[in-house]
Amino acid sequence: MLDVPVVLIIFKRPQLTERVLEAIAAVKPRMLLVVADGPRADRPGEAEACAAARAVIDRVDWPCEVIRHFSDVNLGCGICPGSGITWAFSLVEEAIILEDDCIPLPSFFQYAEELLRRYRDDTRVVHIGAASLRHRPIPIQDSYYFSRYNVAFGAFATWRRAWSHFDPAVARWPALRDTSWLMDIVHDRLAAQLWTGVFDTAHANGGDVSYWDYQWTFACWIQDGLSILPRMNMAANLGGGPDATHFGGDLDPLLNVPVAPMEFPLRHPEHVRLQPRLDRAFLNEVVVSRLRTVPAWRVTLSRVMPEVMKRYLRQIAAVARERVHAG
Repeated sequence: MLDVPVVLIIFKRPQLTERVLEAIAAVKPRMLLVVADGPRADRPGEAEACAAARAVIDRVDWPCEVIRHFSDVNLGCGICPGSGITWAFSLVEEAIILEDDCIPLPSFFQYAEELLRRYRDDTRVVHIGAASLRHRPIPIQDSYYFSRYNVAFGAFATWRRAWSHFDPAVARWPALRDTSWLMDIVHDRLAAQLWTGVFDTAHANGGDVSYWDYQWTFACWIQDGLSILPRMNMAANLGGGPDATHFGGDLDPLLNVPVAPMEFPLRHPEHVRLQPRLDRAFLNEVVVSRLRTVPAWRVTLSRVMPEVMKRYLRQIAAVARERVHAG
């Protein structure tokens, strides 16, 4: 059985909830904390879909403490996950977090459990990702590396000590916005514009936005934290389709990354330090290339985010075009 608590975030997709619960059942955690958002009053059939997704949790059939945190009202896909994870960390010291559209391989749980234990008291490390989002294994000998980029992607692990810095409204952002802080982290004008727009929007709306993972990135960066990324992807995200909020349709390359099991025993890096070359490759292959090649993703962001974000997306698209023309 798995000793690490698992946090599962669900909403209105019972079929996907059933699939991720099957993945969880394979490792049988002793504790399962379930966070569920409530239905929107103006969406016909959504209350029934939410109830069906919640009913899937009743199928847990192994010795497990199941703790439910179900909202009666709709909080949104930004507030609900963020506040739900905060609730979970009021109860446990460390956890694996899964969203209902992410199917992790069994090896991810063993990998996360070992690394949670190994870096439990090392405050330099704040995040353990299940995916690197590359379409081929990263050319390193170790099982993972340390990055500035905390890929959440619906499956990750962390500790209460790290999550305690999470703030959906990024209250510390205005004091940092016009300094070199962000560029000193990402070293890229296009990336800095992306995150500036995202943080501006989150702060201007008091955290009531359609995302929470960017604020988690901010929390990691404000700690000067390192994130662990594996050399291969151990989770598949199924979050495309007509109901998708954050993906650019079924052709979004992030929905089609290959997965492979982690090999054990893990090969640990000799030193806990950044790999700038690998971070630059991540930025170019994942962040910048997606902005260039997935127009539907940009359209989706424009639809769900306020005007300030649209302005930054236009600026980002212009910079991306400049890079393409420059070769």
